[in-house]
Amino acid sequence: MPNYLRPERNGATVFFTVNLADRTSNLLVQEVKTLRNAVTKTRAERPFKIDAWVVLPDHMHCVWTLPEGDADFSTRMGAIKARFSMNVRRAGFTPPRVPISAKGLQVMASGGVNPALRKGQVGLWQKRFWEHHIRDAADYAAHVNYCWFNPVKHGLAKDPADWPYSSYHRDNPT
Repeated sequence: MPNYLRPERNGATVFFTVNLADRTSNLLVQEVKTLRNAVTKTRAERPFKIDAWVVLPDHMHCVWTLPEGDADFSTRMGAIKARFSMNVRRAGFTPPRVPISAKGLQVMASGGVNPALRKGQVGLWQKRFWEHHIRDAADYAAHVNYCWFNPVKHGLAKDPADWPYSSYHRDNPT
């Protein structure tokens, strides 16, 4: 298995994509209050600035800026994912059982397999997340706009202002 090395830049601004294991789910928008609580509790313990955030039914994108002297975004994201998972399960949500291939891999709706979940594992989230360290002002603007326009890209809204689960409203008051 590859050994993923994540960059360690203190005070970095980082863009994330985080997916549910079940890409057909709408759990994130159903349980958006639970997700917000997980973020709030994590920020209370390990502060970071939210530059942009959008929650879609099965995934989310966000841009964070870490405090000076701190490079640990991975622990923060792990805490958010764990808190959300624990709280939706406590509220009665049970992840659907998924078919398992002969090799012990989860068979997805597309017919492919999800190597992140092996036989006996049931997880709400894909095991890893994708991150990109922001390089400059243009890169920052592109990734914030990516967050805001993602619901439009996926056909969930005609305009970023129409999607309720986005920091667009915070930063673009009408």
